[in-house]
Amino acid sequence: MVGILHLSVIFLIQGLLPGINSERLGEQMYSSIAGTTCFRRLNATHQTGCSSKEGGSVGVLYFIENQQDFGFLLDSPTSPPYAPVIPPELFTRENLLKLKSAAKNISVVVLINKIDKLTNFTHQLQCPNQYSGLNGTQGTCDVSRPETVWNPQGTGLMHEDFPFPIHYIADPLEIEKIRKCFKKFNDFEYENHPWRSLCSIEVQSFMSAAGNSEICNRRSNFINNLSPVRYCDPLEGKNIYATLFPRPQTVERVETTEKLILVTCRLDSTSMFDETGLGAKDSLVSYITLLNVAHMLAKVLPKNNGINKNVMFVVFNGESYDYIGSQRFVYEMQKHNFPYVHTRTNPLSFENIDFMIDLGVLDDFDNLDVYTLTDVPQIQEFLAKLKSIGKQFGLTVNGKKTVNLPPTSAQSFLREQESFPVGILSSKPSNAFYHSIYDDAVNLMNFTYANKSLDFTSLMSNDLALSYFNETDVQMKIRNVATVLAITLYETLTLKPFKGDEFVNPILIDEVLYCFLESQNCPLLKSTLRSSKGVVLPPIPPPRYVSVANGLREATIWTYRIMGLLVSQKMKDIEKDNCTVPPLNWYSGYSGDGECRLTTQNMTHARSPAFDIEDYDWKSGRYSTWTESTWQQISARIFLRPSKTQEVTTLTIGIVVLILSFALIFLIRNGSDVLFNEELSRTENT
Repeated sequence: MVGILHLSVIFLIQGLLPGINSERLGEQMYSSIAGTTCFRRLNATHQTGCSSKEGGSVGVLYFIENQQDFGFLLDSPTSPPYAPVIPPELFTRENLLKLKSAAKNISVVVLINKIDKLTNFTHQLQCPNQYSGLNGTQGTCDVSRPETVWNPQGTGLMHEDFPFPIHYIADPLEIEKIRKCFKKFNDFEYENHPWRSLCSIEVQSFMSAAGNSEICNRRSNFINNLSPVRYCDPLEGKNIYATLFPRPQTVERVETTEKLILVTCRLDSTSMFDETGLGAKDSLVSYITLLNVAHMLAKVLPKNNGINKNVMFVVFNGESYDYIGSQRFVYEMQKHNFPYVHTRTNPLSFENIDFMIDLGVLDDFDNLDVYTLTDVPQIQEFLAKLKSIGKQFGLTVNGKKTVNLPPTSAQSFLREQESFPVGILSSKPSNAFYHSIYDDAVNLMNFTYANKSLDFTSLMSNDLALSYFNETDVQMKIRNVATVLAITLYETLTLKPFKGDEFVNPILIDEVLYCFLESQNCPLLKSTLRSSKGVVLPPIPPPRYVSVANGLREATIWTYRIMGLLVSQKMKDIEKDNCTVPPLNWYSGYSGDGECRLTTQNMTHARSPAFDIEDYDWKSGRYSTWTESTWQQISARIFLRPSKTQEVTTLTIGIVVLILSFALIFLIRNGSDVLFNEELSRTENT
């Protein structure tokens, strides 16, 4: 009887709905929107970023075209909650804090990629890493004194906590999709919004962590064998380093007679949104400068004949978050645990460092400053050479002795020892897109890939370089800075003037820019592989956000491989099968035919000591305490949210059907003896 009833219902539905197909109802109701979202990070004192509700946040789409459009959302929204769609020029601190204060009317914020009116877009603090440098709780700069500020146009939105998700949509087709939906269903008769179906967006980006890193770390480490859960993870990665000359292969105590010059920069960048920070001017320029300095020195000084100093090139990771990489580097150096034992080299301490040159931002390639905290003879001598050589390449270099030092890795060293011999090579900050989604190739002097298909592993004369590039091209600007720095280091090491006529190769700079700003499927990265034949790499740039301990990031791997290719010596007559044990490493090389190289590159942890020190005082401010929340999924989709009338009607019909169902079941149960006995008697008679 029940089976017959089920079949009858199915046939009835098919008869009433002849056009029905097997497509899922959800796929008919929702349309996915590609994009990325703001997520939650925490430190020892607070949480920052965004999170949706656990089941997702839903809001009615509302396009913001000008400043006046915010009034509707803040004063008289007719069918809240809404999801304002904001162009970047209106995505300001003032407007976002207004929306935050009206959170009962706002459930989602959508940022769209529309740069026609954009002049600046930086959501980092005006004083980056303000309390983790030399002056500790006093801060590295004073926002009340503009001359001390390192990010003048910073809004600090990255350090705010928002009660709604912020979703970023870059694809013009997706932007047009939501605009059409808004125009068709929402953009008229706003007073009747409660009585109409409205185009809405649902964003899923629920963050597991809350509070601060101390609370989250304690929750994650709570012993629960039944259902172990991690709510957040420390920000961490790897530092990459290489020495100009191989170090002695021993494992003993610190040997203070060994002297090195440190040349450092940072690898990472960041932004408010997941996997969107290319950091072109922010950190990529100084990174490329370091690589090319190392490459030129490796070419002109293949052996340390008569040289009593070595040069160590270090690329720190996680510096955007209170100097994670350099803090760990200093911490391990103080414990005589750097380099690691497996490298079979002597540990190093501060006493081994003759001096350090730290590369900061190079927003102005023609006018550079060398910042120092104290009078350091080595730095003053280096500065004098730098000034003299800089003039030959059109560079103006000045020395600045000040306590207001740029927010760079040098802060970690000076915090431990104010007399540490370090000079910070930087320029006056002018990057209007610092730590943002728009610090890209366009921001970097409209970089255009030359793609000359020439040997980027060789040096190049000035005349030949100018036959391929103009003097004003970014490739030549970076080439000039790197060449001046390399020649200065050469003369410091050899105590002799540089007489060569070949310098840093702008083709190599062109390659690195393309690989890190546009596509990993590039000749340089392929040349660092053991074999590049038939290899197709991802046609996107490698993300340079430090991230968490879930394996090596692409940018870290490529940095390790690039350093191995550029800061090494080619070994003759060694076949591939005999070039497998480090420090010997096989590279396909520029030609793709393969070559064995004697390398010196290696990795160290870039993880704050705070997460490894037992009973660490989280409120001390001693080390970085940044963590990243875990999450299950990030997605966005648009759909038609039913009107209030539809919702009430649907609820009413549902209640009526429920009551009728109970009534029908009650009647059937009460008359079951009559119904089923009568049916049974008919069957027996038959």
